[in-house]
Amino acid sequence: MPQLRTADDDDGRRLDRVLRKALPDLPLSALHRLFRKGKITVDGVPAEAASRVRSGQIIGIPELHIASCSAEPGVPAVSPSLEILREGEGLLILNKPAGMAVHGPGSLDEQVRAYLAPKLAASLSFTPGPLHRLDKPSSGVIVFSMSLEGARYFSGLLRDRSSGRAVIRKIYLAITDGTVETAETWKDALFRDRDRRKTRVVSPSASGAAPGAKARPALTKITPVASACGRSLIRAEIETGRTHQIRAQAAAHGRPLSGDAKYGGRPFEGKNPRAGGFFLHSWILEFPLCPAGPLVRVEAPLPEEFALQVQDLFGPGAARHALCGGALC
Repeated sequence: MPQLRTADDDDGRRLDRVLRKALPDLPLSALHRLFRKGKITVDGVPAEAASRVRSGQIIGIPELHIASCSAEPGVPAVSPSLEILREGEGLLILNKPAGMAVHGPGSLDEQVRAYLAPKLAASLSFTPGPLHRLDKPSSGVIVFSMSLEGARYFSGLLRDRSSGRAVIRKIYLAITDGTVETAETWKDALFRDRDRRKTRVVSPSASGAAPGAKARPALTKITPVASACGRSLIRAEIETGRTHQIRAQAAAHGRPLSGDAKYGGRPFEGKNPRAGGFFLHSWILEFPLCPAGPLVRVEAPLPEEFALQVQDLFGPGAARHALCGGALC
């Protein structure tokens, strides 16, 4: 009988949940059928689905199903463009290039798994992965998990922020259509239309197009940096983390991101026409390394293409002012 060995990240977890992670292609009904028939063993003894495993135990699985194990042959080589901003405490923080997808073939996720493969101990119930979203055209700070403990801790910080107990800061830079003259707070209710893959601002009581679906609150604080030629360079600090939050709110407040055709932004022209659409850069992440601990600040340098566009639109000092102006520097 083929065997799987549990590791430290599996310790104390339910056996069925460990196997759901280790055998992602095995239907849940088939897994429970194996349990009922006593086909799954731990250290040679038939085991119950709800039993807790310990590190170093041997799980036996019928030959027919072992091919579904999540070991991934053919892991791609690490890209030399992988820009690491911080590594440690169970987290890997990167500067994502604009135009690179977070998931899928050729994605940042693939590159991260290749980079971490020789660094991490084997685990059946943990796979490194991104802990929040960044759209493909966006750039900047993104956090990946390096351990189950790191994933749980950072995900907990994000949940606290969404519930109003903010202990984490995320600040973006963006170029918008229209003029932003003073600081603004955008407080809206957002509905995610999954069929159209688009987010829209609705009234707080609206359920959108789907019965039972609920609008979710979104809060973004806007600080203007520069304005010229009918466009603005802004800082956007998000206190909630909704899909397309800045893009949808900017459009609803009359300043869609320039080049963001999905949300009504007009295209760029001139020396740097921006073939990839809009500019949105995840610039600063601040969070405590432990509960009640000091804040760690991670900054992602502005991409060259973004900096050139800022210079063309707002003058040679605008990019430096965006990164060093005000109380944030």
